[in-house]
Amino acid sequence: MVSHNRVPVSVWFRIIFCVPVFIESQADSQNADQKLNVAFITDAITKGAVCLDGTPGAYYFAKGFGDGINNWMIYLPGGGWCNSKEDCLDRSLNERLGSNKNATTKALVTFQSQNKNINPDFYNWNFIEIRYCDGASFMADVEAVNPETNLYLRGRRIFTSVIEELMSTQGMNNAENALLVGNSAGGLATILNCDRFHSFLPGACRVKCISDSGFFIQAEHLRGAQDNAINKFRKIILFHELAEFLPKSCTQRRAPELCFFPENVVNDIRTPLFLLNSDFDRYQISVLVLPNSTNEVGWRDCKNNISNLPSCLKNNTSNLPCCTENQQQIIMDFQTSFLKTLEKLDDNPSRGLYITSCYAHDFIPYPPYWKGTPTLQNKTIQQAVGDRQFKIYIQLTAM
Repeated sequence: MVSHNRVPVSVWFRIIFCVPVFIESQADSQNADQKLNVAFITDAITKGAVCLDGTPGAYYFAKGFGDGINNWMIYLPGGGWCNSKEDCLDRSLNERLGSNKNATTKALVTFQSQNKNINPDFYNWNFIEIRYCDGASFMADVEAVNPETNLYLRGRRIFTSVIEELMSTQGMNNAENALLVGNSAGGLATILNCDRFHSFLPGACRVKCISDSGFFIQAEHLRGAQDNAINKFRKIILFHELAEFLPKSCTQRRAPELCFFPENVVNDIRTPLFLLNSDFDRYQISVLVLPNSTNEVGWRDCKNNISNLPSCLKNNTSNLPCCTENQQQIIMDFQTSFLKTLEKLDDNPSRGLYITSCYAHDFIPYPPYWKGTPTLQNKTIQQAVGDRQFKIYIQLTAM
């Protein structure tokens, strides 16, 4: 169980909706010109390390320098999942999430930046972003290709091939410090691949994992949720044949779909792990857990208008004119369920938490969140992530 007594905890008595102000600083402007060209995995087709549509797996690479030359950050971006033939066929036509047919350049922002003012802890590290084009959080590796669909389910192979290529050609085998970082579906991938990533680098001094908005919960006792998240994850597991690749420590005790939920996996992870999440996770409330009937009058307006702050919401749930009293309570009940899920985690000194109450999903890719709002115990997200000793920061809210 997570103990909130080991470190100070910020307690707030209102729901905080973070509305970042997007102000471009001179440093941001200077850094906007930093672009990386895409690199395709060598012999990707021969290796079978390919996207849903069969195009080669790819990544972006920025070489480290100075005293960061032997430090490495691997980033797994988000982008949801696909869970059926039709869904994955549609995704395979998406040049950002299912294909590398027309992969474009990439700008370096926030935690990726080589500008020391923006990214003081990691600016001179080797940075790699693996393009997400498999629809299963880099977990699938199905050899057979269905001739009816011509879909390739090979995200795990892409991940492995990129790591092996970096080790054999770019010096990652000499890594002293290494971070695996991901957000949303990539944050889930970071959790599920954390120990495996560490196993590639047995000689490194420090290997850690940082998951941003990847702590998806079952919400099994949340009124109205009706196992929505479990059912969605079950479809992903079945379509991508993931059962054999999920942590054995979990699948030996639970159904495979339950082992796609971090709450059932995190306690068995041996590598230091930092969980950054909101207990009012917008994506989970609006899309994944969906603790309400989509047909209820006003629910669509309620969740959509919350996303367009500050036009709909002010300081607390009493100021939610777009949401009924029942809908306001559903939102608060999700937070309660999220925090209760965290309490099931054991006390692990190598695990850190940064749990905010912003109505948001994904933090580290966005400059206003990275170095601005929110702050917990006077720490921005950038400062908490850069701390060598992961700590616990939790913002509690109440009605």
